Amino acid sequence: MRVAQVPRRFVREEWGGTETVVLETSKRLLGMGHDTFIACPNALAATNEEEIDGVQVHRYPYFYPYLGLRVEARRQLDKKGGNLFSFQLMRALKEWPGLDVIHLHTQKRLGGIGRHVALKRGIPYVVSLHGGVYDVPRGEAATWTEPSRGALEWGRALGMWVGSNRVMEDASAILCVGAGEQKAVQARYPHKNVLLLPNGVNSERFATGDGAGFRARRGIPAEATVILTVGRIDVQKNQMLLLRLLPEIRRMDPKAHLVLIGHVTNASYRQEIEAYAQRQGLTGHLTLIPGLDTASHELVNAYHAADLFALPSVHEPFGIVVLEAWAAGLPVVASRVGGIPSFVVEGADGLLFDPDDDAQVLAALARALSDRPLRAAMAARGKARAAAEYGWDVVTRKLVGIYEDAIAQRPQRGT
Repeated sequence: MRVAQVPRRFVREEWGGTETVVLETSKRLLGMGHDTFIACPNALAATNEEEIDGVQVHRYPYFYPYLGLRVEARRQLDKKGGNLFSFQLMRALKEWPGLDVIHLHTQKRLGGIGRHVALKRGIPYVVSLHGGVYDVPRGEAATWTEPSRGALEWGRALGMWVGSNRVMEDASAILCVGAGEQKAVQARYPHKNVLLLPNGVNSERFATGDGAGFRARRGIPAEATVILTVGRIDVQKNQMLLLRLLPEIRRMDPKAHLVLIGHVTNASYRQEIEAYAQRQGLTGHLTLIPGLDTASHELVNAYHAADLFALPSVHEPFGIVVLEAWAAGLPVVASRVGGIPSFVVEGADGLLFDPDDDAQVLAALARALSDRPLRAAMAARGKARAAAEYGWDVVTRKLVGIYEDAIAQRPQRGT
């Protein structure tokens, strides 16, 4: 089986959960004897052809159909949510020999390109909703299009041509990473094949790390109680919540030290974090590490340097970093949003809170910080579940079954 994976972008320097899913499942598809490759726009990329961990990545020129779009606005759209178009990518997908399935990891105009090509070739396509669609907070969704404000959009004709408004309707399957999203999508498309396919984790990779060395390299005291969060430096990830509450947290535990790791997708938000820490005299209790390569073992070391993992997001379709924390043997406290409540069991392998309720956040943190046996029990159960239920081999075998069903339901091929 030959599968084209189509994300909106794919570069190591701007990595997130979507990129992890695409790469890890692609690696295992190849290992299972299938042929797969990544085809995407060359947004933020230094090269058009690359091999990452044995997976071929092909990137193509693209454009945003707007008049008056500023250079900085284009870069922000590249980083998050840009509704782009690529004739070269469309041509490549049309001409790629022996293609059996197109797997879209995006929608909008780029998703429309995948739909258009699949229908022309008489092959199926499936869509993964990594970023969520129907459970996205209104404020978060607004940030995706904010950079294009003031520019004149002329690309609606392109969207109509490729059927960007029918990407979901014509897909052979719609894949959701969270149960809440699955329920919302099924309600919207009651006759569609809407499936739950959670993200995975490489438990072996996160099993061991040099926590003490990480602390020494980053100037974090050996006796500190490290609270770690990993995620894009962005309003969606809500790191400011933990920083704002850090004085209260330190009253619970005077040794508390906050570590924030993630690629910067919102530069002004990073500046806000740094300025707030400076004003409040918290810089000595905060370590901010932007742009740490997710392939680096230093990320694994960061998990092993921590005492507690916290995820304060206001929107989180799944929360793959929770699986990473579990695999590293960390107890977890996280927002009760998106896909997180669909797999984290309250009180058993994690503590959940409403990110809009400071009292709930502090109560969850206080319980985790004060109850060492509870932390140990949650960490042990999470580690066991990460290995048994969320290995990438398990996820990829389910994905192969979805592809095979799609092909069986649409046997007629074009060119």
